[in-house]
Amino acid sequence: MPTPRPTYDLVIAANRLPVDKVIADDGEVEWRRSPGGLVTAMESVMRSQPGAWVGWAGDAGEAPEPFDEDGIHLHPVPLSTEEVRDYYEGFSNDTLWPIYHDVIVPATFHREWWSSYQTVNQRFAEAVAEVAAEGATVWVQDYQLQLVPTLLRKLRPDVRIGWFNHIPFPPVELFAQLPWRAQLLDGLLGADFLGFQRQADARNFVRACRQLLGAQTKRDRVTVEGSRRQVRAAAIPISVDFNGLEALAKRPDVMARAREIRASLGDPEVLMLGVDRLDYTKGIRHRLKAYEELLSERRIGPPEVTLVQVATPSRERVDAYRILRGEIEQTVGRINGELGKIGAPAVHYLHHSYPREEMAALFQAADVMLVTPLRDGMNLVAKEYVTCRHDLGGALVLSEFTGAWHELHQAFACNPHDIEGLKQTILRAINTPAKDKQRIMKALRRRVSDHDVQRWAARYLAALAAAPDLPQAEPRNPPTPHEVETPLMPSPSEHSAAGAKGSPS
Repeated sequence: MPTPRPTYDLVIAANRLPVDKVIADDGEVEWRRSPGGLVTAMESVMRSQPGAWVGWAGDAGEAPEPFDEDGIHLHPVPLSTEEVRDYYEGFSNDTLWPIYHDVIVPATFHREWWSSYQTVNQRFAEAVAEVAAEGATVWVQDYQLQLVPTLLRKLRPDVRIGWFNHIPFPPVELFAQLPWRAQLLDGLLGADFLGFQRQADARNFVRACRQLLGAQTKRDRVTVEGSRRQVRAAAIPISVDFNGLEALAKRPDVMARAREIRASLGDPEVLMLGVDRLDYTKGIRHRLKAYEELLSERRIGPPEVTLVQVATPSRERVDAYRILRGEIEQTVGRINGELGKIGAPAVHYLHHSYPREEMAALFQAADVMLVTPLRDGMNLVAKEYVTCRHDLGGALVLSEFTGAWHELHQAFACNPHDIEGLKQTILRAINTPAKDKQRIMKALRRRVSDHDVQRWAARYLAALAAAPDLPQAEPRNPPTPHEVETPLMPSPSEHSAAGAKGSPS
């Protein structure tokens, strides 16, 4: 008889595994840890108990056999070339992503994409059911796997299921455009606890269940039709590994690299920095527009002021992303052609990714960090910049439409749609006295330090264990109004009587 595979008390399910495949010069395959806050958070959780991670390995075709890496059991899920196109590039990133980000570009609806999304979610649910121990805790991640909670509950009613949304959850008026809106909500209601970045996102979900499913809701809870089971939805904003990233930024070689970067750029008086995935939600075009106008008006200019824009390649087979790349590169070329100087370009544009050490050095080199998304679930770049500024230098310009703004109120807040206002905010970030900027940075760093990624993971798991009730143990610091311990408040007309439906909150 074949040896039964081991099972685990904690299972993470995410679209991707936490490792990337690297083929060495000799042809040997190596697996290296992927960058990102989620991987860091789960590492801290899985050190204390054996855990498994279910996800796609990144290549179309047959999946590798399950393997262990850095103490985590990795269970790859296969995706065919057609499924990568339809489930991932199609439904996840050309249907759901636009709807969940204010329809900045139109969403595309194809029934074959939806069919592929259902198929892949079923495959993930079956893989999780295979590796989960009796009574295990399962933590499903993000918008690619919204059907997994209910599919998994049908297979394994014994497990406790949580889901966390790393991106915004849209208002019901936008979510209602989805032809498969009811199926997505039903899929999520298979969970015991649903975590979101902002209270507004959790409220949007509860409201969607009430209006589109006719579900009974009360504050942050939704009663599942045909049962007494309740699902709790609340905000637990994600964060960064403050201690680890700060230690990296304090390394002598990283600090030396920061000085070297400034010198290579001609030691400008003001170095501004943008670091984004190349995505239309990130507001890169708006940022460049504001910067171009400031240059044209001669309020700033090279070589005294320069901008470095790092745009990490993303989803390059999706039409909207290819168009965006062309537009940004054309804009950068025009700015440098018309407003740059010999030996002093106005914009240094870099279209590739960098290792963590280089990013920490860039953050320390930058006098002004421009984080200007049109909509973002959190934006960890803002928190990474703050973490790396152990010298209390720098200034953070932060869009009001990021989840990070709800925690980092002291930053130089902006509405990226308001180009004139964005210009004024940039100038304030440049011209505010250094002493005041140090005071602001100290407050921002205290917030990120107190609410790091390890605390995020611990608070989420505590909320999942207690759901639908509030967790008994309080976090080590008093919660803010944006955190999970604050329940959603009903709208004035929302009824608490059984069976009554309230008006939209």
